[in-house]
Amino acid sequence: MPHSHNTLALPADLGATPLALQWIEGLAERLGWPARITFRLSLSLDEALTNVVSYAFDPPGPETPAITVSCQADDTRIKIELRDNGRPYDPTAGAPPPLAVDLDEAHVGGHGVRLMRYYLDTLDYQRQDGWNCLTLIMKIA
Repeated sequence: MPHSHNTLALPADLGATPLALQWIEGLAERLGWPARITFRLSLSLDEALTNVVSYAFDPPGPETPAITVSCQADDTRIKIELRDNGRPYDPTAGAPPPLAVDLDEAHVGGHGVRLMRYYLDTLDYQRQDGWNCLTLIMKIA
């Protein structure tokens, strides 16, 4: 696979997620990623981006909301970087909620980071110059 770097600007609303998923699936097809890799990256990006559009800009801040997603890929790994200028939030801080023992104890929500940690080789957060930067890395076997 040749080295590739692509960036997409997204609206800061619920329309961002389907646009990003369509974009990542197009990259996967063009670059020949295995279906397993595409599924894991798409699910992880969906989880992360849904959280950004749902919580990062509510209430609105002084800046115009902005979200970008970029992808760098080569023969050994795929690196997706999700950036937004919303409120600071580190999804990697702290432990995910405990797993429920049975359905009566199960609660919706809070398990997206657990899925991302399971599927990705690296999940990293940094706050840089007023931007949240979430990096998702998957090695290509």
